[in-house]
Amino acid sequence: MRALVVDDELHARDELAALLAETGEVEVVGSCGNALEALPAIRLLRPEVLFLDVQMPAVNGFELLAMIDPAVLPRVVFVTAHDAFAVRAFEESAADYLLKPVARERLARTLERLRRPAAGPAVPLPAEPVRRIPCLGQRSIKLVDVADVEFVRSGEAGVYVVCPAGELFTELTLKVLEERAGLMRCHKQYLVNVARVDEITVGEEAPVIRTRGGRVVPVSRRFLAKLKERLGIA
Repeated sequence: MRALVVDDELHARDELAALLAETGEVEVVGSCGNALEALPAIRLLRPEVLFLDVQMPAVNGFELLAMIDPAVLPRVVFVTAHDAFAVRAFEESAADYLLKPVARERLARTLERLRRPAAGPAVPLPAEPVRRIPCLGQRSIKLVDVADVEFVRSGEAGVYVVCPAGELFTELTLKVLEERAGLMRCHKQYLVNVARVDEITVGEEAPVIRTRGGRVVPVSRRFLAKLKERLGIA
């Protein structure tokens, strides 16, 4: 069973990874200290189960779930110091939850639960929308409010959020941002915040959007009708 451990406390990560390895049933393929580290790790390592701390700075465990592409979402075991989170953990269809400090006997019951075939999808799409987009700064994680986003673009170098602070790299996919952040598809490689649209130019040339910040965003004709409808343009 391939597992990824996500916890902002190094000691807690190492302790849980050691307990999992001790069972002989789990291969810990990685450990992460925050959500921004976890997103690419889940995509690249494809763990079968995610041992996820609930309380983490900047982006907590529940918020992280809303940012994971459903195509790569593993089964989830929440790890928390507070049993008050247990009810919500099961509302999110978690496989189980563990209280810190994790006891060997309780972990054994979790593994027994994980050995049973899942009754359905690992975790349904969380109802909670993405309101803040974690972006990578030089030495920090910058959380950009969706309301401040002008558009998002994707290219060979990755996905970039364009806002008053500039262009910032994010690990979130266009699909997640479209479905859970309320941004609208205007091009195969672009999403736009309709609240930041200043004008749409339509003519013989390919249509384009000009944002309130003066930036130009391409529009594919296949998305033009839905975009105009969303903006209330005849």
